[in-house]
Formats: sequence, C-alpha cells, structure tokens
Amino acid sequence: MSRAATRAIAALVAAQVPHEVLRYHHDPDQRSFGAEAVEHLATAGASGLRPEQILKTLIVELAGAPPPALAVAVLPVPATLSLKAVAAAFGASRAGMADPAVAQRVTGYVLGGISPFGQRRTLPTVVDASASGFEKVLCSAGQRGWDVAVAPADLIRLTAALVADIRTR
Repeated sequence: MSRAATRAIAALVAAQVPHEVLRYHHDPDQRSFGAEAVEHLATAGASGLRPEQILKTLIVELAGAPPPALAVAVLPVPATLSLKAVAAAFGASRAGMADPAVAQRVTGYVLGGISPFGQRRTLPTVVDASASGFEKVLCSAGQRGWDVAVAPADLIRLTAALVADIRTR
C-alpha cells in the first residue's frame, strides 16, 4: 500500500471503504471551516451536493458518563448541535464542547481538519440520523481543504457510531 496523504484516508484504505477525496483551496484566514467547505463543494448545486451532505466533526465533553469523557458528534454543517441530544445519546447527564486544544491533541488533527476517521485515539461517536438519507456524505479527510465522500453506512460502521437526531430543532 502506498502512503496515504492523511491518517483518515489511510484508515479508509485499510478498511477497504470506497471513497472519493475532494480538495479545495483553503483560505488560511478563514475560521468558519464548515461554511468554507460548503461554499466550495456545494455552491450553486454544480456538484450535485446539498449543504446537508457535508458533515462537521465536533469533539464534545460528557459529564456523568463512564470514561472516556470525550466523544465525537458528526452532523450537517448547516445544523446546530444539540448538546442535550448528544448527552442523551451517550447516556450522560450533560455535554459541552471540548476545549479546542484538547480536541486537537486527542484526535491528532487541527481544527477545521478533524476527521471522524483515523483519529489518534478512538472516541465514542454519534452520527446525526439525517446522514442516512443520502447516498453519500462528505466529512473532513484530515486536513483543511480536504474532504472525503463516503456512504453513510460506511461512516457509521467504520466509526462504530450510534445514530441519533443530534441537531437542534
């Protein structure tokens, strides 16, 4: 096997998961990483992608749950995470966003490049139920400006994810 460009891509290759890497120019001044991905990958519908197919990977801290106290939430970029729903999905009393430095250290990825695949430390994961409504979804490939398209079933299987509605209503 040749060396993959990122640990996320290496994990997909090792698991023999069909995938497509999509790259776009990342503006180093941009801090709204998900919005930037939507702008480049789903603008004007030319790609046939809907913004809801592009997923963000967030690291949350769980309280009142058995260790580990960190977990991964994967949901559409345009959606807002319901911390209450994430806590419920994991059986925790509450959830909050993890400190960015902790998220980077635990996953081994930089903010805006955190992928649900190939993380340094395997964390419990929940994927928003809406992802199952698409033939393919995109998530970070482990580097800013790189996304990977996979079948939702492969995302769920490879991350051993729970599936729950984790968006605010």
